[in-house]
Amino acid sequence: MKDTIEILVEKANSGDRKALELVVLNIKDYVYNLSLKMLLYPEDAQDATQEILIKVITHLSTFNYRSKFKTWVYRVSTNYLLTYSGKNNNEFAMHFDDYANLIETGHSGTVRYSVNEGELSLLEEEVKVSCTQGLLLCLNSVDRMVYILSVILEFNSVEGAEIMGITAENFRKKLSRSRTKIRNFLNNKCGLANSKNPCRCNKKIDFLIDQKIINPKDLRFARFSQRSIDLVEQLGELEKSIAMYRSVPKAEAPIKIFNSIKETLAID
Repeated sequence: MKDTIEILVEKANSGDRKALELVVLNIKDYVYNLSLKMLLYPEDAQDATQEILIKVITHLSTFNYRSKFKTWVYRVSTNYLLTYSGKNNNEFAMHFDDYANLIETGHSGTVRYSVNEGELSLLEEEVKVSCTQGLLLCLNSVDRMVYILSVILEFNSVEGAEIMGITAENFRKKLSRSRTKIRNFLNNKCGLANSKNPCRCNKKIDFLIDQKIINPKDLRFARFSQRSIDLVEQLGELEKSIAMYRSVPKAEAPIKIFNSIKETLAID
């Protein structure tokens, strides 16, 4: 039996404009969150999401119903993101050793920027999400996508392999390599993952503001969520390196993306 979204796809392919709009509404957040995790910067993720949604809609008739529509959307998204050059993320990407130097530099016992508890709470969250998401950019694009699909979005190796267009065995090998790199880095450098490490998110606030890595007047991540820092300790048996990523709530795709798609495709 077809899922509701697949029935909407059939109607959209038959010329039903309202069904097409509902298809876009159903998938826009999936596409945006994948883009955001892959590209780090919301402005890059917004541009990529808009392009991906247009690709999905203009190629909707090629969906053959042999897989779930959501899986097909993720595959279209993945193919695009693996070749997408963002305006910002390529400049920030660095080797693990260089990222370790960034983590170890600029710790301060007090925060010079602000003493307001609410503002400090948001800034600490901004540092946590920016740092852990930025760490993903140390992986090459294919290994990063495998890690995101499996560890963060929780696709199994068969589903992930279908999305990536590779064998399940190859997917598992890439996943093992990526997980080892991320786990080792966090266990050796991050105070949230391992309390023996000296680094704490609040100690990095001033340094990252000074380096213009975070902008206190335009937070990219903290506004999207409650404090995911506080959720890390609540995720039971999950290893901390996984909890760090799964604790971040999903973000809603900005409404301007949907409005732009409607204008581009003349959806009434």
